[in-house]
Amino acid sequence: MAIARQVLCVCAFLSLPHAGAEPIRYSVAEEAESGSLVGKLAEDAGLTPAQLSARRARLVSDDGRQHFRLDRASGRLVVAGRLDREELCGQAPSCMLPFELLLAEPLQFFRVEVALEDINDHSPVFPEERVRFDIPESSEPGSRFLVEGARDLDIGSNSIQAYSISPENEYFSVSYASQSADDKYVELVLEKALDREEQAEMSFSVIAEDGGSPPRRGTIQVHVIILDANDNAPVFTKERYVGKVLENMPEGSVVLTVLATDQDAGVNGDISYQLSQAVGQSDSAFVIDPITGEIKLTKSLDYEAAETHDLRVMARDGGGLSAICKVLVEVVDVNDNAPELVVSSFSSPLPENTVPGTVVALFSVRDRDSGANGKISCALEDQLLFSLRPAYKNYYELVTVSALDREETAQYVLSVTAADAGSPPLTTTQTFTVDVSDVNDNAPVFNQTSYTMYVRENNVPTVFVGAVSAADADVGLNAKVTYSLAPAQAAERPRCSCISVNSENGHVFVLRPLDYEHLRQTEVTVVASDAGSPPLRANVTVRLVVLDENDNAPLVLYPGQESGAASSELVPVSAEAGYLITKVVAVDADSGQNSWLSYHLLRATEPGLFTVAAQSGEVRLRRPVTDRDSVKQKLVVLVRDNGQPPLSATAALSALLLKDFSDVRLPHSSAATEEQDGSLTTYLIISLVFVSLLFLISAAVFVARKVCRRKELQAGHVLYGADNLQSGLADAAAAGTLPRAYCYEISLTTGSGNSEFKFLKPILPSLPPQHCATGQGPEEGQDFPCVPVSTEDMAPDNPGTLSARQFNALSFD
Repeated sequence: MAIARQVLCVCAFLSLPHAGAEPIRYSVAEEAESGSLVGKLAEDAGLTPAQLSARRARLVSDDGRQHFRLDRASGRLVVAGRLDREELCGQAPSCMLPFELLLAEPLQFFRVEVALEDINDHSPVFPEERVRFDIPESSEPGSRFLVEGARDLDIGSNSIQAYSISPENEYFSVSYASQSADDKYVELVLEKALDREEQAEMSFSVIAEDGGSPPRRGTIQVHVIILDANDNAPVFTKERYVGKVLENMPEGSVVLTVLATDQDAGVNGDISYQLSQAVGQSDSAFVIDPITGEIKLTKSLDYEAAETHDLRVMARDGGGLSAICKVLVEVVDVNDNAPELVVSSFSSPLPENTVPGTVVALFSVRDRDSGANGKISCALEDQLLFSLRPAYKNYYELVTVSALDREETAQYVLSVTAADAGSPPLTTTQTFTVDVSDVNDNAPVFNQTSYTMYVRENNVPTVFVGAVSAADADVGLNAKVTYSLAPAQAAERPRCSCISVNSENGHVFVLRPLDYEHLRQTEVTVVASDAGSPPLRANVTVRLVVLDENDNAPLVLYPGQESGAASSELVPVSAEAGYLITKVVAVDADSGQNSWLSYHLLRATEPGLFTVAAQSGEVRLRRPVTDRDSVKQKLVVLVRDNGQPPLSATAALSALLLKDFSDVRLPHSSAATEEQDGSLTTYLIISLVFVSLLFLISAAVFVARKVCRRKELQAGHVLYGADNLQSGLADAAAAGTLPRAYCYEISLTTGSGNSEFKFLKPILPSLPPQHCATGQGPEEGQDFPCVPVSTEDMAPDNPGTLSARQFNALSFD
């Protein structure tokens, strides 16, 4: 029945003359005086003035308001009253006033459209007269500060064309940009770094100028307070908020809630909201809660007065930084029949590689109302990836406009709103839930760019040292990740075969014990592969660092301990306390505190005579040498590291206390050993026994042998010189203690002229070969130790002999 009635209405409409003809179009400037000529309507309609009067011609408009008047006598169309384009059309780019010229007998009408042209009758107006900015002095040059732009009710070239600063300053410039057709923002650009100590505040004006002739200007005063340390401005969750409100909503109703966040803390992170009024809306119907950001109604809305409301919300933190967002409030008119939306087809899920333009749903809309109340329009709310396009008559297609990404959004809830054109209009919303199916378009991603794992040396085999983890944004098999070790490239060094990774969970194991002293760190590449077809992969570097254990004892480098014999040092008996005897040098193959060495005197012949520096290993005299001290001193120095538990080594050395060697420190004999010392002692004992037996044979023979022995000892020169001294002797000579090397001819004695004996010749070849540095060396084939000897050490009865004490103090090791 309804279809038959619509067909009859269409047939009646088509039967009218000129019903489908193009409209007659005119244009007139706004603010034209009443009676101004718009056009010769009768002539353009093909009528005479007489026909206009005879057929009772009249003008009919949809809203019932008569902006123009028809002069039937002349057939001219003139302005009926004051026309304000901004009042009639607002900021629309074009302002068209449609109406019909209706004739009777016979019934005929002509569609007429008059374009209202804009003139420059409005000046730019800022929402506020003054604005204040609290800007941290730490702001970098190039920082931008939003100033709500001026609004000019004019359009085109009569709208705002430029902004400037007066007076100009070196700190700020102005930048003007348009984010959309009706969203224009002004930004103050910081050109030079601020210094609060130099200038704590400044003021200037921002001037907006339109393109009219003459141009009109608007001004806002800017006051800048320079503060410290607020480097994050508030950020709205959306740049544009859209809300719909029924015109019969009661006062106090919440329209929507805006939300801004600030990454700062404390006062600088406290956000307050402020609602700024648009130009031309002096009495705002909205108020915003400064704490929660809820926008509420202060009075009932009128759909006929305004279908939409443009609001600006400023969020300002405690430090003075601010952000602005746009809020569009749509007023929904009331109607008694809501449109109906019937879905013909719907496809879900969609593969994420669906090409743009794919049809997701096909639906039709209808409304049981007629006329304007039955005229339906459809809109898709808040979607960038989908759009609606008309298909056939009242059918619409929901299509994709760009590529989908399941990993970003796995499900889209699309709201299609069908609204009629009634007064008030009613709406119907159909929700389409579109699921996005997965394709393998994402490679695994490790949760770290690289991994560093640690293992202590001497570890047990197959010890767990850490795990790598990669996630795949896909789902199902496309997200199943397995791990493996990448083979070493030909140009790379062979990787360590001691590392293994579990293919399922990414656990990393060390397969064999490691030695920090041989391998301190190594790197391998772990590959994460998904199970897609084809599989996608990602690589990550795993560095294994071996931690040191205290598994190496200190190694004594000096004095050498290779032969098991202690080194010998010569110390003058006149040396004072603190005299440097030698230095123990040791190293430890470990690292860190495991290699920090300390030196301790473990035992000594005279413990109170020597001291060892704990850090440097220097062996010094604790006190001066006395006659009671033994000539030959043996010391054992303990070298200990700082590990847990500590390891240690010992260094054995001996010292000979010699008289009148106060500034000379003889070096160690590299060939001296305990075995040689024992051999020499044995030879001396045999010699003494042999001499004693000879003494018992005959007193007479003894007297004769005494004379002979003196002659033999005087003839057998034992040369002791300073040629073999190392750095200690060289330093002493340089210091002036030994101006030059001397050789002495000495004979050995027991301390009295009655008990001297000759040094046996067979013993001498076993002594280490050392030469005297006097230029008068021993005879060919003879090598004797060289020792500088002062005349005070000679026996009192023979200047060429040593006493028994000095002889025993000599070391022939």
